Amino acid sequence: MSDETVPENRRETDDPPPTPGTRRPGGRTARTRAAVRDAVLAGLTEHGYPGLTVEYVAEHSGVHKTTLYRRWKDVEGLVADALDLAGEDSWVPPDTGSLAGDLHALAREVVASFTDPAVAASGSAMIAAAFQSERAAVALRDYYAERFARCEVLVERAVRRGELPAAPRTVPATPDTAQSDTAPPGPASPTAPDSAIDAGALVRSVSAPLFFRLFITREPVDDSVADQAVAATLAAARAGAFTTGTTIGTSLGTSLGASPGGAP
Repeated sequence: MSDETVPENRRETDDPPPTPGTRRPGGRTARTRAAVRDAVLAGLTEHGYPGLTVEYVAEHSGVHKTTLYRRWKDVEGLVADALDLAGEDSWVPPDTGSLAGDLHALAREVVASFTDPAVAASGSAMIAAAFQSERAAVALRDYYAERFARCEVLVERAVRRGELPAAPRTVPATPDTAQSDTAPPGPASPTAPDSAIDAGALVRSVSAPLFFRLFITREPVDDSVADQAVAATLAAARAGAFTTGTTIGTSLGTSLGASPGGAP
């Protein structure tokens, strides 16, 4: 086996380990990194985090272990970078033309990702690794934070289509200028803080019950469970649960009063 898939005399092989959240150019370095990522995923799937070794990654990636130690330091570094590289894909959230359709498609994609035998093992192994390695946990949080950020467009589109109410923005009140000259000036009317829909929280609420069943209670999940999670999220969104600066009870009363028995 050669010392690594990238020749030692190339500058790019001596680059420091990629920092999570950054983007790297293509070329031989990218191919080396991808080969290492694939070997890490294979090792996690086959042996789990406790059984993954630098020697295994070297054997299955074609990259010499001295290079792996120099660039990634240890198994934690290998796993963290594999997660970071997974986030550098071109995935985009669904665009079905409605918020309900988008969330249903998103939820069913989560179900497929962790129940399809062809892909489920590697994703589950990555999440399991995050329970055993702090660096992997940080990388996993960064991965999903970036994923949820991409999904915020679902909520933005829903607001533009009128499926969710645009968050009201209040203007600070001023003292009543219409009072008589002899009357003492009244205090300015209090105003509520600006409000906005927390798109990240809305999208998280779709996947949260699915991940709970998958990785905490170990219950089976299917499309019916996904649809149930979406229905709960839509009801909560219409009740104002994800709108900052409001109370759920007030928003729910307004929603029910404005549109009794409205469409789901």
